[in-house]
Amino acid sequence: MNISQLLRFYHITDHIVSKLIMKEPKVSVGIVNAQKIQFRLNAMYSVGEDQIYGEQEAEYKDGHIVWQGNTYEQLVFCPETADGSFSLSDVTIGINFHWERKETQTFRGTLKLIVAEDELCAINILPVEEYLKSVISSEMNASAPPEFLKAHAVISRSWLIAQIRRRMTDKEDKKECRTPDSDELIVRWYDQESHSLFDVCADNHCQRYQGITRISSDSAVPAVESTRGEVLTYEGEICDARFSKCCGGITEEYETCWEDSHKPYLIAQSDSEHQEAALPTDSEEQTEQWIKESPDAFCNTTDREILRQILNNYDQETEDFYRWTVEYSQEEISQLICRKLGIDLGQILDMQPIKRGKSGRISLLRIIGEKRSVTAGKELEIRRVLSEKHLLSSAFVIEREYCSPADKAPAKFRLRGAGWGHGVGLCQIGAAVMGNRGYKYDEILMHYYHGSRIERIY
Repeated sequence: MNISQLLRFYHITDHIVSKLIMKEPKVSVGIVNAQKIQFRLNAMYSVGEDQIYGEQEAEYKDGHIVWQGNTYEQLVFCPETADGSFSLSDVTIGINFHWERKETQTFRGTLKLIVAEDELCAINILPVEEYLKSVISSEMNASAPPEFLKAHAVISRSWLIAQIRRRMTDKEDKKECRTPDSDELIVRWYDQESHSLFDVCADNHCQRYQGITRISSDSAVPAVESTRGEVLTYEGEICDARFSKCCGGITEEYETCWEDSHKPYLIAQSDSEHQEAALPTDSEEQTEQWIKESPDAFCNTTDREILRQILNNYDQETEDFYRWTVEYSQEEISQLICRKLGIDLGQILDMQPIKRGKSGRISLLRIIGEKRSVTAGKELEIRRVLSEKHLLSSAFVIEREYCSPADKAPAKFRLRGAGWGHGVGLCQIGAAVMGNRGYKYDEILMHYYHGSRIERIY
């Protein structure tokens, strides 16, 4: 029985129904994998019968954890007080992105060390609401508009609980979803099912979670507390509430980026007050014209003060997120594609979009080489293949420059693109601009998640 059915059956208030449905769950978050993990217990922690405090080091050896001269299958450090915290060294943030770096991060809750594929894995276990206070600050700057932070708290909670429930009921270890490689077709997408040892990871693959390190103001705390237990639902089911940094003017459909499953609340629509307007991406000509222009949208902003409030310091290093250009010489693009695919195509003769989503994002790209050709997809795989880190999005058009009309291979490829991320669901920059313009959090949510509703489940 889903939430809406319970309401109709019992004829009672949301508050009472929430008590019947569930208690606040806990979430397990994978933080770091390494041969050796250095950490500091900043308060008294218990390990079995022992109490531990201060600097610690654990190391992988022969399938076991070595800590303080003893070997273990796993170690669980539990805080003695609710505000107890631990710090982990050399945590990588922005994995495979242009701003990737390592830093020391501090977390509340339980620290669990396990063995995972010839390494140690550090996992943080804590209540969902405590986790969300960090996510809201880690994903965006905690000084962002309060209504935007409240909207983000609801979607982060929705996405997380949907994944926890999905993981509990789906026993199949899907790992990386993909089709078998062939000379002609390489289609991969990457989703949270690749995590079998914990619920979610701490980086952009799931949701950014950087412990209490990023809770730089008190703004995130009331945003989470004032929406406690609230999730988005569609026809009684908790929404898989995806989000990205900047949609580029049009949000994308779920199936463009992940498996071929339509979600009615994750559709393509204009990121403006005029959502009913026709989308100008029905043909290559329209897509090219739209990308080369700078159409009005909530996320089309250059206001440095707004962006400073929205973006964390490392995100502000990306300035051309709404419209951007990347250029590759023939040598650069052929070597890059060879390295990323592990296939030598020779010189790249052309790249041709085979299939696009309604936001202009390419989900199938034909790469024609002098030796052989491949078709790559979906959205994130294309971005991985065409960049040392991550191309900002797959919503791009391709320009070619030749040294002479007789040349078969272009001397240069120029990619003109739109947006930052997959574009599905809430557009973070657009939503923050909406919050800055006075929209309430429920209005922001209804703008990005078509036909959904807000319900409190605990």
